[in-house]
Amino acid sequence: MSDDFALQRLLMVQTQLIPRGIHDERVLKAMEEVPRHLFVPQLLRPNAYADRPLTIGEGQTISQPYIVALMIQEALVKPDAVALEIGTGSGYAAAVLSKMCKQVYTIERLPSLAQQAKERLHRLEFFNVEVINGDGTLGFPEKGPYDVIIATAGGPLIPKALTHQLKSGGNLIIPVGDQLSQELLRVTALPNQTFSSTHLEFVRFVPLIGEEGW
Repeated sequence: MSDDFALQRLLMVQTQLIPRGIHDERVLKAMEEVPRHLFVPQLLRPNAYADRPLTIGEGQTISQPYIVALMIQEALVKPDAVALEIGTGSGYAAAVLSKMCKQVYTIERLPSLAQQAKERLHRLEFFNVEVINGDGTLGFPEKGPYDVIIATAGGPLIPKALTHQLKSGGNLIIPVGDQLSQELLRVTALPNQTFSSTHLEFVRFVPLIGEEGW
């Protein structure tokens, strides 16, 4: 891994993340360690650590570094957590999340992206990540319930399938709104199958497509 990219990761953390309130040391360490440039197309690698999303093909994007860090920080991930990610994309956020917890299951609806992410994560030795090709709005009940669920696409409503797969005390991070802008929420599972919701930020994600999405 080139020193140039290592320096870019350090600068990303120091100039994009810390000044915006990313303070969890485990998140900062994971963001500094994961080689983001290996999760974007070759031609875009010079821009891999820029403060913006980048296209990864199939009409999908890799979120800007700050948003990835914010979502993972606000999920309150513990080292022994089992996490579910909705919208694998390139696999970058799953790789960062894998540094924070015991196991990550990540669902991608587009077969080509799912296969590429699976191969990339295996090649980079993120062995505690399993990629599933399917409808992310339905979650992955086979391995639930989960301590953490992170959705990297925005839907009109919070899918009930996802809240039902949260452990009590677990957190779902999800953008909710229309297809142009969404409100990023943290939904916490409380006892007796009730939930509380906290506003985090206004964001813009690709549409959450599936049975309980668009």
